[in-house]
Amino acid sequence: MALPKHRTSKSKRNMRRSHDHLTLPQIAVCPQCGEPRLPHHACPHCGVYKGRLVIPKSEE
Repeated sequence: MALPKHRTSKSKRNMRRSHDHLTLPQIAVCPQCGEPRLPHHACPHCGVYKGRLVIPKSEE
């Protein structure tokens, strides 16, 4: 079983972890209603994707 010969310094440990951070989701603006939405997703407010109505609004 492999064991380290020397202790890993704080600098080396933190450099290895430099890419482990979370990224914020990119936000696009819906051209139909102007509400924020995720790119390549149908708008949850108006239901339009690429100029077509893909999620019909239910009338209650």
